[in-house]
Amino acid sequence: MLVPDPKAVRTLLTRYASLRIAQAERERPATARELEDVSYALCVMMGTTDVREAVARADALLPAAECADPDGENSLPLAG
Repeated sequence: MLVPDPKAVRTLLTRYASLRIAQAERERPATARELEDVSYALCVMMGTTDVREAVARADALLPAAECADPDGENSLPLAG
């Protein structure tokens, strides 16, 4: 089984969360379409058809990826 790149997963999760917040604050058609696209991409990346399951799998993948890379060489920086 292929394991998705943790950086890509983290990026999609962050975008997904940002879009959910934006849509909750003010519903917009463009935001809804982008949220749909990001949700689909997250589902494809995590091998599921349900976005809630995709988020759960992604959440489980990220701590495991950090354990596999104890030096943090392949992780995203917290602050830019």
